[in-house]
Amino acid sequence: MTVTALLDGPGAEVLAAACAEYEPGRELQLVEKLRRRYDATLVTTAVTQAALRHRAVTKFGADAEHMYFTPDGLEQATRTTVGTHRAVRLAATMPGASVVDLGCGIGGDLISAARAGLRVTGVERDPETAATARANLAALGLAGEVLVGEAESTDLTPYDVVFADPARRADGRRVFDHNAYSPPWTFVLELLQRTACVKVAPGIPHDAIPAGVEAEWISDSGEVKEAALWSGQLYGGTPRRATLLPSEATVSDAPEAEDGPVGQYIYEPDGAVVRAGLVTAVAAAVDGWLLDPRIAYVTAAKYVATPLASAYEVVEELPYKEKALRSWVRSQDIGTLEIKKRGVDLDPAQLRKKLAPKGSASATLIITRIGRDAVAYSCRRLADRHGR
Repeated sequence: MTVTALLDGPGAEVLAAACAEYEPGRELQLVEKLRRRYDATLVTTAVTQAALRHRAVTKFGADAEHMYFTPDGLEQATRTTVGTHRAVRLAATMPGASVVDLGCGIGGDLISAARAGLRVTGVERDPETAATARANLAALGLAGEVLVGEAESTDLTPYDVVFADPARRADGRRVFDHNAYSPPWTFVLELLQRTACVKVAPGIPHDAIPAGVEAEWISDSGEVKEAALWSGQLYGGTPRRATLLPSEATVSDAPEAEDGPVGQYIYEPDGAVVRAGLVTAVAAAVDGWLLDPRIAYVTAAKYVATPLASAYEVVEELPYKEKALRSWVRSQDIGTLEIKKRGVDLDPAQLRKKLAPKGSASATLIITRIGRDAVAYSCRRLADRHGR
């Protein structure tokens, strides 16, 4: 039984009951209770939907209460904050444009685009998923249509903008190679010859991005979520950009930066800044320099708050030897130990286990490479760009 069974009549009634009484971990008890009043198959579908709505809050916020989901559709959907950022940028450049979303899934990006005042059409090959997207637009009172069809065979001429989010999963596993996307990368390259926005994985190689296309790496609360490729009228005039949500801080210039010895502070650039290859922008923002020209750590003599990086005050430099680090943990009475690393082959969880912190104090240990040598710094984390 599919989502469409829950849209009206008895299905809508049992869904409302399931959502009202849903508690994580008590799905079986809820199914047993509702089956006393409703059709068993309908109950199972409704409780599954209630569970999906509960999970969806992290991506869709209050909208999740009114939306419909499939398990795969929720897993692959863009979170609202990121989708809204993209839609607002598109609408600012082309107000009221008609947008076709190829492979629209459950309609998350359609929702963001419609709310930004764009005229939206979704295309989805799976009929059930298409019906879910259609139901979501209706549930949120948004205009738009959703068609069942293949991205590659869709006539794009009626639309001002093409949006695509190629599938990056095969046989249930995440795909990291852009050449294994569906629709294929060759199709994506064709789309980028027109006015388009294509969502890709943040690990996209820089040399895979065509000339005249902007790659925007987007993070949300410190977690890199995607890269968006902008072409045609949506090209922002710069080949690489990092955008950090929710602050909307953005950087696109990578000035030259020197490298040198550690200063009083170490800055860890946001992952989007690192992926975009714009680490030197952090050095410029804090009047600092690189610890090593090949490592994404910046250091400086003074503390400058920046949305582009988290900051740590250096307490002391330590020998990168397990025995010395274990002795340091004991002498400082450390019980909560955060381990950050770049450029060295180590598992922070395994090292933390070996160092066995059991005290009452907290500290951050930054381990990195300078030249050929691994070094360790005892640090104090300052309030980061997210206020933590």
